[in-house]
Amino acid sequence: MTAPLEGVKVVDFARVLAGPLCGRTLQDLGAHVTKIEPPRGDVSRLAAPINPNGVTGYYAQQNAGKRALSIDLNKAEAKEIAWKLVEEADILVENFRPGTLAAFGFDYESVAKRNPRLIYVSISGYGQGGPWRGRMAYAPTVQAESGFTHHTLRHFGDLLSAPKTDALSHADAYVGLQGVIAVLAALHQRDRTGVGQHIDVAMAATMLAVNEHAHVDLNGLDPGDDPAILGATDGSFFTGPNGEQFFCAISPVSAMTYSWYIAAMRRPDLLEDPRFVTSAQRLANRAQFEGIIQKWIWTFPDMATLDAHLDQAKLAIGEVHTVEELAASEWADYWGATLNVPDRQGGEFRLPGRPWKFSGAELPTPGAPSEQGEQNEEICRELGYGDADIARMRESGALVGNFVSQMIAMVGAQMTERAARHARGGE
Repeated sequence: MTAPLEGVKVVDFARVLAGPLCGRTLQDLGAHVTKIEPPRGDVSRLAAPINPNGVTGYYAQQNAGKRALSIDLNKAEAKEIAWKLVEEADILVENFRPGTLAAFGFDYESVAKRNPRLIYVSISGYGQGGPWRGRMAYAPTVQAESGFTHHTLRHFGDLLSAPKTDALSHADAYVGLQGVIAVLAALHQRDRTGVGQHIDVAMAATMLAVNEHAHVDLNGLDPGDDPAILGATDGSFFTGPNGEQFFCAISPVSAMTYSWYIAAMRRPDLLEDPRFVTSAQRLANRAQFEGIIQKWIWTFPDMATLDAHLDQAKLAIGEVHTVEELAASEWADYWGATLNVPDRQGGEFRLPGRPWKFSGAELPTPGAPSEQGEQNEEICRELGYGDADIARMRESGALVGNFVSQMIAMVGAQMTERAARHARGGE
């Protein structure tokens, strides 16, 4: 069996997370991805912790298996290399600030003239045009501006001692995956028309599109005292029979789901309890109702028995696990939820596996994360350059060596020297 995207060539100009995740997902599906980096490399190569070979787990997770070409697009010969790759490619992925690649001559209009079949996906904060086109865009700032952060703050209200944003880069991850969806649709359309196209994907638009409760605010709806039944944060944390922490996704406040708890506990008397008659009263006395539930939970011998009982009552629960605990579970073994790639030091990086299984396709095993510019010579030879050409381009700076590892080694040496001086008493 072959992979779904076998034979598809991707030129990945992207960096850090959103664009690299898009490229990595296409590679997971079988595409052949060549990552192009500037002289200073992808900044994520410097994301600690860094192994002795200068490769980070952050970089590996989004780029393992991609071939690495490092060039200086300010040099004419480097542009020639990039053009040869682009002319052969099916997909180009970039997530620079709008206009950056155009400054080097690689805007969509110029590229399409030389490769009209190319699908060119641009990922940015607010789109390639419009009044916010040139603004910096990081996941936390876009999440703040798109209503995501406000929704969280409004929901938790006084429970927060200070405003907090989410710890994960949702906007980057979601927009990268939306880029993949758009690329797959464009590939399908190209099969009919023979022509590629430019895809503009915006983080802000993505965050609005994935907000399941946006309709409430967009239409001025007032849910009143009754929370949204499908609100993921309206459930409660409890302690299991043997000290396990778990979360129940079902709201104990909602008029509809309150009765589910009553049924599960076989406590019809609580329907007449004046503390819990209305949603507003249940909200005001939530801690007391949760205390009743908690005492009932402790009547079960173990989580398995409790889970089975709650499942019958349509009360979905999940234990709070670390990533390591999930990766060690029976489910993870069944799914293949993690995979290992070489760490280039005789060990391995353990990374998240694939979220899909295909009945009629076989997904490729990712290779090791490449060093910056590791495949410079290999790629140049494939494009028709000889030894003399490669040597000349290396000398001119069109081809760039492993700047990141050199910088890491230099900083490491400086830190070692400082530590030694400190140990000697500050000589």
